[in-house]
Amino acid sequence: MDLTWLSAIIVGAGCLALGFCIGAYHPSRILIPARISRGLSAATEIKKKKSKGPLEIENLAEILEDFKMVLVVRNDLKMGKGKIAAQCSHATLGLYKKLLQRAPKALDRWEMCAQPKVVVKIESEEDMLALQERAKILKLPTHITIDAGRTQIAPNSRTVMAILGPVEVVDDVTGGLKLL
Repeated sequence: MDLTWLSAIIVGAGCLALGFCIGAYHPSRILIPARISRGLSAATEIKKKKSKGPLEIENLAEILEDFKMVLVVRNDLKMGKGKIAAQCSHATLGLYKKLLQRAPKALDRWEMCAQPKVVVKIESEEDMLALQERAKILKLPTHITIDAGRTQIAPNSRTVMAILGPVEVVDDVTGGLKLL
């Protein structure tokens, strides 16, 4: 009886080793069809090519401590509370994803400050775009959310702009706006 138990362990160990070797040398053929794996690697290459260098804000993250995000909501669109919440979430996530790739130190600094977010209102798309230009001049990263237009507002409407950076510099851009 001891011999059958030992032979079962040896056969099991052999199967485990064989499976490991096959998986190590041919993972895409077993787990992922080849054309999907080629598509994934092509998509990764495209993302790497699109990725630009680090943002200027990375340097500020090393010398300044207090960072915040401001969400600028267009008041003229008359969005409901739920729509505003969804659009602010989209803007936050859009800017977060940009900073994750191009300014991780700035993102870390903002997170160490407890991720402060302030929501303000602006009266028109033109004013929002002018604000974005001011932010660009000061080298602050921004993200503007563009709505698909499936519910309350027209398609391709710019709804919310997110700005992140040192408190003093962000206040130079958004300090004159009223809280939502």
